[in-house]
Amino acid sequence: MIRILLIDDHPSVGEGTKLMLEKEADMEVTVAHSAGSAIHILEEQRFELILCDLRMPGMNGIELIKKVRSLGYNEPVVIYSGYEVGPHFNALIEAGVSGFISKTEPREQLIVYIRCVLEGKVILPLSLFKQLRRVDVQVGEASTQDAKQQQSNPVESIEVSITPKEQEILQEVAKGKSNKEIASIFYQSQRTIEYNLTEIFRKLQVKSRAEAVLKSKKWGIITEEVGE
Repeated sequence: MIRILLIDDHPSVGEGTKLMLEKEADMEVTVAHSAGSAIHILEEQRFELILCDLRMPGMNGIELIKKVRSLGYNEPVVIYSGYEVGPHFNALIEAGVSGFISKTEPREQLIVYIRCVLEGKVILPLSLFKQLRRVDVQVGEASTQDAKQQQSNPVESIEVSITPKEQEILQEVAKGKSNKEIASIFYQSQRTIEYNLTEIFRKLQVKSRAEAVLKSKKWGIITEEVGE
């Protein structure tokens, strides 16, 4: 029997998903409507999989996963959310999730994803998969015409490796967000964001947020037009 713990603060979502999953003869679902009750249930029972909502009152999904891991529970955890998880991707990976499933997925696809996770696979939407790519930027300081004229003496290239998380932070900086606001977006401390920015400044060889944004746009690390 595949025992699943579903954590969702909306009773209708929890019970509806339970009914869908338990149509499978080998699946049994226990529903927890809060982080506190989920931890209590984990103390009493063992599960093959945890499905966890991202946005919940009190303790959000990221905080709950970190708590679960700190208590020594190693069951695969999959984020089951109707919200965009992209802004929290790095924090969720660091917390120890095994995949992401949208609440809009049809029952058949949900079952397939769950079975894939139980086989040790990671469920990742294409949009998030692309964030695994490191951004390697090579910039020649001379124009193309100059470069052709100086083939015997190639221009010096600048090579920068920006991680997906650093790229996301730069994107928020370009929107004019403060360190405190960015920390809230990524569910991290303000001090952690400040450390990330220091590392970004070092890589880009700049001394200010404005310089970082300007150079990032010039080198194509972030888009020229940034919207909310």
